[in-house]
Amino acid sequence: MLIQNITAEVLASHQAGPEVFLLKLRAPAIAKVAQPGQFVHIRCGETMDPLLRRPLSIHDVGAGGELFLLYQVKGRGTAWLAGRQVGDKVDILGPIGRGFTLPAKKRVALVAGGLGIVPLLFLARRALEAGNVVDFFYGAQDKERLYRLETLEDMAINLFMATDDGSTGFHGPVTELWKEHLREKTYDLSYACGPRAGLAAFARLAARYGIPAEVSLEERMACGFGACRGCVTALLDAQGKIYYENVCTGGPVFDAASVYWGD
Repeated sequence: MLIQNITAEVLASHQAGPEVFLLKLRAPAIAKVAQPGQFVHIRCGETMDPLLRRPLSIHDVGAGGELFLLYQVKGRGTAWLAGRQVGDKVDILGPIGRGFTLPAKKRVALVAGGLGIVPLLFLARRALEAGNVVDFFYGAQDKERLYRLETLEDMAINLFMATDDGSTGFHGPVTELWKEHLREKTYDLSYACGPRAGLAAFARLAARYGIPAEVSLEERMACGFGACRGCVTALLDAQGKIYYENVCTGGPVFDAASVYWGD
């Protein structure tokens, strides 16, 4: 798939939670071909400072060529992005990376932890379009950190929520909530994105119940094209030996069974 470098216009930007912003861009050339799980690389400044682009997973696309990005402000680059106003222009590269495998007319489970919602909302939309039954498990520290709930509730998915403090839904980790459902249900494919410890728990559950699983990994990316080797992750080959792969080019989506979780 051809990676494009475009200048996107800011259509809207607003704060969605603590240090979390939702950005809406006009980027039809990217939105038309983007697949769930892919990301874009954004130049966060009018000059070469900051030097490195910021990788952001594609959160959603609109029928009119809109591109939605949900992200957390973590430093100068994302702080600059949060300050963009309607009509401003942003330089972006994309879509980049390997996305999720999407079946048709199956039953699938999506397990999102915190900002793991970012790529999974787009995946849920495409999964529904392909005629799948979608069970969406969404967990966070508390109810204030459950983002885009109105959008999720408007979708024809089965939504199950969990919070660490018990303020909404199941009291405990979202993987424990999924585990409860696995006692009675089975899935043709499962997906997850979130903190690494949660992904490891997800992968172990998927393996225990014999469910094919994919995970979207997050690593610090510099170039976005596999040249700098700054975002490698440990994987397992067919013989169980560890090798290393770039998250930006080999992923960011990987077969959960192929990831070395350190156990």
